[in-house]
Amino acid sequence: MIKIAMFDSKPYDIEAFQKCVEDKTNIKIKMFETKLNEDTVELTKGYDAVNIFVNDDVSETVINELYKNGVKLIALRCAGFNNVDVKAAFNKIHVVRVPAYSPYAVAEHTIAMLLTSVRRIHKAYNRTKDFNFSLSGLTGFDLHGKTVGVIGTGKIGQIFINICKGFGMDILAYDPYPLKDSQINYTSLDELFEKSDIISLHCPLTSDTHHVISKDTVDKMKKGVVILNTSRGALIDADALLEGIKSRKIGAACLDVYEEESDIFFEDYSGHILQDDILARLISMPNVLITSHQAFLTVEALNNIAQTTIQNITDFFEKDEVNNEVCYNCGRKEECKKTRDKKCF
Repeated sequence: MIKIAMFDSKPYDIEAFQKCVEDKTNIKIKMFETKLNEDTVELTKGYDAVNIFVNDDVSETVINELYKNGVKLIALRCAGFNNVDVKAAFNKIHVVRVPAYSPYAVAEHTIAMLLTSVRRIHKAYNRTKDFNFSLSGLTGFDLHGKTVGVIGTGKIGQIFINICKGFGMDILAYDPYPLKDSQINYTSLDELFEKSDIISLHCPLTSDTHHVISKDTVDKMKKGVVILNTSRGALIDADALLEGIKSRKIGAACLDVYEEESDIFFEDYSGHILQDDILARLISMPNVLITSHQAFLTVEALNNIAQTTIQNITDFFEKDEVNNEVCYNCGRKEECKKTRDKKCF
């Protein structure tokens, strides 16, 4: 029997995972609403694996406690893994992720936010609920003919590019590892910032991409640029974003993620005073549209996440295979000994 402790569990997670394992007699999942961190790691005693999401904090301290508790596998039910200290995990606990669950979900949500913002759909919706049918202040602009700069051309970035092409938009893209033999128009970051009417972020959070949108890069952008982020919050320096909006250099921002979201997103604070002053200011801006990390949230994506996560776990414990392992040494070719689907250590 494989015992799994699942943290930061929400009703939609629970439904998808219960459906996925209902016919499996070799897996037992305990659902915890709390996030995994230094204060809750004691809950993992007696479990073989932990299942976590984007806002669980798996630091070196947590890694060491998991190791002491006998946990052998950290299974992320997401693509990003910046919240896990993979260096500390090496030679102790294996880490797996879900590299692709529904890139269409995230790309489609990004374009939905863009359309909602530039065509003022959210404002029109609120007006008509009050029987206000005035069009004053709802003027938008055509996407056709606009230049969109896409930072990151993985699966999500590629799908977003294809959607933008359908609108007749011109594409500029940047990726340190450009796709070979593609029709994507790659350019430098500086040129992308200078020429783009819209900038959309679809890259992972690394030391190189941290605050890729900063005061310096905002200064290089067109006046009135629209910024989209459905990837990771810390790609954007929130202070620089706020200043760019206040100075009217940034015309609009659509954010599904936020740098300090871990203690805020996924929870209901409607009856409380928001303590994050920057987020409160951003929400108050008429040209800022914020959703709470919901770009992934489709039936298809949830089912794919559950299926891939359970497959990762069963392959690890029953077949000694790891198709989606995240390993500190995999980025260091001279030391990486991984061959095909075998474990990294």
